[in-house]
Amino acid sequence: MSDSYTIKTAQQRFSALVEEAVDHPVTITKQGRAVAVLISMERMEAIGETMELLADPKAMSAIRKHRADKAKYHDVSVLDGI
Repeated sequence: MSDSYTIKTAQQRFSALVEEAVDHPVTITKQGRAVAVLISMERMEAIGETMELLADPKAMSAIRKHRADKAKYHDVSVLDGI
């Protein structure tokens, strides 16, 4: 869900839009065209973490194996030996 505001309205309601962005992205428009998005810090950090995983060849290999039902699963008790 994303609400959309013109730049002028966004300037007038900035504090309220920052609060709104905690729940969902807020789109800022100029002349009817989306030009920016205001998102929460939590969402931005999640995006950054996702980008790191996507850039990690080992993580992507593990994800592909899981999707192909070729992943090898271990009982969590194996962590006791670490």
